[in-house]
Amino acid sequence: MNDFGRYGVWVSRRFWPDDANLIASAAQELEGLGFGSVWIGGSPPDDLHLVESILAATTHLVVGTSIVDIWRSRGEVLAASQHRLDRHYAGRFALGVGSGHAPTAESLGQAYVKPLTKLRDFLTDKLRSVPVDERMIAALGPKALETARELTAGALPYLTPPAHTADARQILGPDRLLIPEQKVFLGTDPTEAREVARRITTSYLALPNYTTMLRNYGFTDDDLAGEGSNHFVDTAVIWGDEAAVRKGVDAHLTAGADHVALQVLSADPSPHLPLEEWRQMAAIFLGQN
Repeated sequence: MNDFGRYGVWVSRRFWPDDANLIASAAQELEGLGFGSVWIGGSPPDDLHLVESILAATTHLVVGTSIVDIWRSRGEVLAASQHRLDRHYAGRFALGVGSGHAPTAESLGQAYVKPLTKLRDFLTDKLRSVPVDERMIAALGPKALETARELTAGALPYLTPPAHTADARQILGPDRLLIPEQKVFLGTDPTEAREVARRITTSYLALPNYTTMLRNYGFTDDDLAGEGSNHFVDTAVIWGDEAAVRKGVDAHLTAGADHVALQVLSADPSPHLPLEEWRQMAAIFLGQN
């Protein structure tokens, strides 16, 4: 797999345009700015056509899925799609999969299976033809991180503090990739920054896979209630001036991350690709104007 560099951009599902050419064009600019990767958030379709449009429009950018949801994906289609991309864009695609926010068994007409069991079965059965070093998983808890070490090239943690990154590196060992996502907002007004942050973070506080993880890193029930405390919000979203944003993100690298996927937030609440904010991040992290 090609070198990711130190920083990439994580693109929220709410920003996926109807026209794949629009995001492909944006990816060209991200590549020109010097970012090493683009991560497609949410769960892109298992045909991976969205990923392919980005790869076709760029020359060396690494594109990853963060993540494809195993509950709603056809394993045989996903594996075939990965092989197609590997043939045409060798070393430039990272297949990230995960159990996401596992639905109730009844909603899918399936017998209940523990999410980690489902994930391991998906990797060893449906994706058995995909080389270990070309697939990664979303992993939060120790058992999921152990699975990443055993069955994949590494882990894609989400909504995790640098202390989690340090623990994840210990579990993964030195030879597995560790690529956490980190939300950032360039702005120094606390009221504005926290308002922007809560648009994104509040929904995660209803999901036990995240709240369970966060309690292990010092967050209390009060921190995780309602829209979340300022302490939670200020950890989940790194905000401030250029120096503060850079320091907060680089804490993951110091803790053992190989690469950080930046989810860049905008003060504008309308769904749009935050091109100007990406340019600002390039100036901060990559020294480009």
